Amino acid sequence: MTESLLFAPHDLPARWRHKRVFTFVDTTFSVFLSLWQRWRDDDARCDRLHVVALAPLASLDDAPSADDASPLAAELARAWPMRVPGVHRLEFDEGRVVLTLAIGDDVQEMLAKLWLRADAFHLDPAGDPRKLCKSLARFAGDGATVSTIVAGDARAQLERALAASGFACSSSATDAPLTARFAPRWRVRRHEPPLPSDANAHDAIVIGAGLAGCAVSSRLAARGWRVTLIDRHALPARDASGNPAGVFHPIVWRDDSVAARLTRAGFLYTLRRWRALEAAHHDLSRSGAGLLQIADTQEDADALAGAIARFAYPPDYVQPMTRDDASRLAGVDVARGGWFFPHGGAISPAAICAAQLADASALITPRMNTDVARIAHDGRVWRTFDANGDEIANAPVIVLANAHDAARLAHLHGEPTRSVRGQLTVLAQGALDALRMPVIGEGYAVPLGSDGALIGATYDIDDTDREIRDTGHLENIERVAGMLPQLASAPTQVRAGRVAFRCVTSDRMPMIGQLADENAARRDAHQLSGAWPLDLPRMQGLYGAFAFGSRGLVWATLAAELIASQIEGEPWPIERELAEAIDPARFLLRALRHGEIGSA
Repeated sequence: MTESLLFAPHDLPARWRHKRVFTFVDTTFSVFLSLWQRWRDDDARCDRLHVVALAPLASLDDAPSADDASPLAAELARAWPMRVPGVHRLEFDEGRVVLTLAIGDDVQEMLAKLWLRADAFHLDPAGDPRKLCKSLARFAGDGATVSTIVAGDARAQLERALAASGFACSSSATDAPLTARFAPRWRVRRHEPPLPSDANAHDAIVIGAGLAGCAVSSRLAARGWRVTLIDRHALPARDASGNPAGVFHPIVWRDDSVAARLTRAGFLYTLRRWRALEAAHHDLSRSGAGLLQIADTQEDADALAGAIARFAYPPDYVQPMTRDDASRLAGVDVARGGWFFPHGGAISPAAICAAQLADASALITPRMNTDVARIAHDGRVWRTFDANGDEIANAPVIVLANAHDAARLAHLHGEPTRSVRGQLTVLAQGALDALRMPVIGEGYAVPLGSDGALIGATYDIDDTDREIRDTGHLENIERVAGMLPQLASAPTQVRAGRVAFRCVTSDRMPMIGQLADENAARRDAHQLSGAWPLDLPRMQGLYGAFAFGSRGLVWATLAAELIASQIEGEPWPIERELAEAIDPARFLLRALRHGEIGSA
C-alpha cells in the first residue's frame, strides 16, 4: 500500500492536529517509520504519538540496520529490543513518539491482551475476522478508523464482522482498501477503553521520594505534569532506597509465569530509561560486567537450563552456566552452576533517584521534611494534611509511593501489606576481593572495589527492630558462603551494616495502579460478587506504587510508566492480565468474590 493510500482513510495528519495523544494500532508492523516522519513534518502535530505494533516473535530477527540511510530507521535500529516475547516500549523524540511493540506467537491473541483507546487501525486481515473485530471494538475510540487490503470472500467476511462489531464500512471498489469507522448504533462493549484524566490542570502530588516516587515524578514530568513530591526525610532515597547498592535482573522460571513476564517487562523497560539518564550524563554507579545467579540445587540448575533452551531466550538476555563456567566468570569458586544475565548487575538506588529528579527539576517541586498525616478528596482535588491539620498541597491527582504508609493513608481493605526487616552487611577487603560481578542466589554479594563487598540480606517478617545485630551479619555470611565457598574458609571482617524495611504483599506482587473506591464497592457488594477488575468503582485521581519487596529497582520505572499511562489514557505498557496481577484492588476483589464483604 502506498503512503497516500495508507493515510487517506485515516485523514492524517488532520485528525491528530492539536490533540494531546493520538494512538495508531498496526497489526502489519509496517507503518511506524512513515507515521513518525509525517508527525515530524507537521507543525500542528499531536503532543504524543503512540504507535502500537503487533508482530510474531520471529519478526524481531529482522532488525533494521543502524547503518540505514534513513535517520529514523537508524534510530529505530539502535533502540531495537531483545528477542523475547511481551510488550516492548520504545521512546523517541524526547518521549513524544512512542512505539509499543507487542510481540507474541499469535498476533490476534496478543492484541486481545492489550488495553488502550485507539484512534486508527491498520490491519492484517489474516485469522478469524470475528475475533479480530471484537478486539477492535473493545479498543476503538469515538470515530476510530480502520484500513486494510483484502479481497474476495475474505473481504466480505471482514465487512460482516466489522459491521457486527459496530463499524460502518465505506462502500468502494473491491480492489481498493477496505475502510471503516467506529460508529456503533448499539452497545458493543462492556467497558469503555482508557480515557485521560479530566483534570484541567496537569498537577499531581506524589508522596514518597524513594525509587517508586522519584520514578513516578519523572514519568509524569516527561508528559508535562507539574509534580509536588512530598517525603518525611530531609533528602530523597532515605529508606530502603538508601542502600549503598542494589542488584537488578529478570527472573527465569520453569514456566513463563506472570511474575516472570512482569519482571522481564520491568527489567527491559528500566534498562532503556537508565540508558537515557546515562546518555544525559547522569552517573548511576551501574556495574557493567553482568550478574550471575547461582542455583539452589543442581537439579534447579539443570531445569532452568532446559527452560532457557525451551523458551529460546537469546544469549544477550540469559545464558545457562555450569559450575566451572560460572566460577571462571565470577572470578571466584562457586558452589553450583546457574545462569548469567549479561545486562543485569548492581546500581545505586540513590543515584537513580537523584538523576530522575535532576532530569525533570523544572517540573518537580520537592517538599522534604514533611510528614503526611491524612489525605482527603473534596470532589475536585486531593488535599494532603500534616499532623496539625494544616494543608500541605492539593492537586487533582495523587500517587501514594510511600511503601508501608500507603495502605494507611488509603484505608485499604484487609491490611494487604506487611513489613520485612532486611539487614545488609558490608565486608572489608578480603575473601571476596577477586569477585568480578554481583552474584545472587540464597543471598547476594556485590563487589565494591576498595570498599570491600556488600552482602545480604536478612528477611525478618514483621520484625521492627532498627538496630544492627551481629546475628544478622552471621546469617548473611553463612548464606553467601553457601554460594561462594571461600567466604566460609577465609577470615572476614564486618565493616558496616544497615537496616531497611521492605514492604510486601501476601502474593509477593506489587501494588501498582488506580485504587478502588472501597466504600462504593461495599455498597454494591452483592452486584460485585462476580466482578472483574474493570467492574470495580475507582477513586478518582488516586493511584498507588508500593509494596515492591526486593524488586524495586526492576519494578519502579515500569510502575511509573503504567500509572502515567493510566492517568493520560495512553496504551498500557504491559498486557492487561499483568496489570491486573498488580492491581491495588485485587485483594478487595477477592474478598468480594468470596463473600467476605457484605453490602452496607
